[in-house]
Amino acid sequence: MKITTIGVDLAKTVFAIHGVDARGKAVLRKSLKRHQVLAFFGNLPPCLVGMEACGSAHHWARQLTALGHTVKLMAPQFVKPYVKTNKNDSADAEAICEAVARPTMRFVPGKTAESQAILAVHRARQAFVKARTAQANQIRGLLSEFGLVIPQGLGRIAPQIPRILEDADNGLPDTMRPLIARLAAHLKELDRQVDELEAEIQAWHRQSDASRRLQKVPGIGPLTASALVASIGDATAFVNGRQFAAFLGLVPRQHSSGGKPTLLGISKRGDVYLRTLLIHGARAVIRASERKTDTDSWLKRLMGRRNKNVAAVALANKNARIVWALLAHGRDYQEGFTPVSVAA
Repeated sequence: MKITTIGVDLAKTVFAIHGVDARGKAVLRKSLKRHQVLAFFGNLPPCLVGMEACGSAHHWARQLTALGHTVKLMAPQFVKPYVKTNKNDSADAEAICEAVARPTMRFVPGKTAESQAILAVHRARQAFVKARTAQANQIRGLLSEFGLVIPQGLGRIAPQIPRILEDADNGLPDTMRPLIARLAAHLKELDRQVDELEAEIQAWHRQSDASRRLQKVPGIGPLTASALVASIGDATAFVNGRQFAAFLGLVPRQHSSGGKPTLLGISKRGDVYLRTLLIHGARAVIRASERKTDTDSWLKRLMGRRNKNVAAVALANKNARIVWALLAHGRDYQEGFTPVSVAA
């Protein structure tokens, strides 16, 4: 009995294992507790191991790869069609084992521990930014109930709070004054946390050659560059730039039938955070281009035909393809670069 392919259904405590031989015959069905997993795979000869790209998947992929196995991660929605019966751990493991062996299956690039660490900093910063916005909106809403309106802009709140609290004739009850002071202190603390995490991301960005190369692309700053480098890993896992743009959900969604192509809006698949960063960066480029007199650029011509939101998504799509080319081929960004095939 030689096991060639194993499907692992990850869990918190009990993992379901399903293994097949070279002919596809099931030769292993087993449940393992967490502390038994490494010992079990350490005693197996190297084989193909499939797992869903869910919580702790990248950790186990690194652990099993160190033992000599070939580990491939798949999106859960691609595995679900292979579940033959009712859903349970054993059936899921069998479906994973079958799906990982399909020649047309799409796999998720694995992440190193360092990449996951900097992405964790990005996620924490994103949560603090969201909490900061919510806190600012709460302060505005509470003060507006007493006829006190703060001008728009996050930076307008901190200068206005001391003036409001010191004004004894503005009609703000005494009970509200310590509460607003407390909320303003919380807002200041959230702002400090965001700045500190951004400094950590900037430090990581300065140490990464790939991230610094991406920053040269208009519309991509240190935040976007570091997030892209940490998320992509090996860019050669994507066949071309369009596949990478599709991975980010920046290409049109298709609903074609009968030989008639029908293209809809962008698919919005993949990582929402990366797609948001690219689109926001594209909007910044559009704002800067409006102040320029050059009317012959690709972006200017596009903005003459479409509205700004469509142009921003199109530019984000283009930047995603440039990012893939720079990372996959190890090149530096060159403004106005024309491929040899197009020039010919």
